[in-house]
Amino acid sequence: MEFLLVSLLNGLSYGLLLFLLSAGLTVVFSLMGVLNFAHASFYMLGAYLGFQISLWFAQFGGFWIALVLAPLAVGALGMLVERHLLRAIHRRGQTAELLLTFGLAYLIAEAVQLLWGRSALPFHPPASLEGALFSLYGSAFPAWRAFMMALALAMLAAIALTLRYTRVGLIVQAAFTHPHMVEALGHDVPRIFMWTFGAGTALAGLAGVIGGSAFVTEPGMAAAIGPIVFVIVVIGGLGSLPGAFIASMAVGFMQTFAVGLDFAVAGVSIAQAAPVLPFLAMVLVLLFRPSGLLGNRAD
Repeated sequence: MEFLLVSLLNGLSYGLLLFLLSAGLTVVFSLMGVLNFAHASFYMLGAYLGFQISLWFAQFGGFWIALVLAPLAVGALGMLVERHLLRAIHRRGQTAELLLTFGLAYLIAEAVQLLWGRSALPFHPPASLEGALFSLYGSAFPAWRAFMMALALAMLAAIALTLRYTRVGLIVQAAFTHPHMVEALGHDVPRIFMWTFGAGTALAGLAGVIGGSAFVTEPGMAAAIGPIVFVIVVIGGLGSLPGAFIASMAVGFMQTFAVGLDFAVAGVSIAQAAPVLPFLAMVLVLLFRPSGLLGNRAD
């Protein structure tokens, strides 16, 4: 029972962090049709900017300021990328967009190493969240994980409510499906796309501040988390926010329980196979439901 409850809590917190990261990629694809290969790099950039801003404002509650300013900075960079790079090649199709964002990921990785070096940075959660929120069978559940979970759920609610019930959300969705009609109503469709892409990268930056302080901030963090994010988007269904949430939870529980299990199959322990399980799940989903769990896009 102890293993089950502790693993459930850890899997829930990890899954919600994965959703916080995959949400931005899902929103950008569902509303713009752009599969951003540099999304994990914006996540990494959010962690590094969060670390730097927290140092600059250390005397004024640096982490909390970084939690606001770092995502805004990453979102602003995303808007510049959409305005001056993606917009110029949008008419050439998704292949050109994929190649552009793929190259952008390398540029961000090199820039991070030039500015901050190759070593891991001492980016930690604030002191107010370092203690245990409660104990379960002698195992302490950190207050930091509870905060991370609450923030991810709040962002899920905010995104869903904005897209479904606000005028802004309706205009943004209509701009992708009926851009000429939206333009005829007097709205600037290119500007809508720019703000949408900026919002998606800002979500990645927010996840970077959370993930970088909770785990590790180092140049390989984008390469480590990036493939998992794309697995989640594929399993959930390209462009489906509810699908991304379900897939994030599934991957979070899958890896957490696998790491904690202590038995072997065919000479390979389940813990050793944990990193491979999400990719195996993706293959099975593609075999039996190519559109993903909740996907409904033909492209």
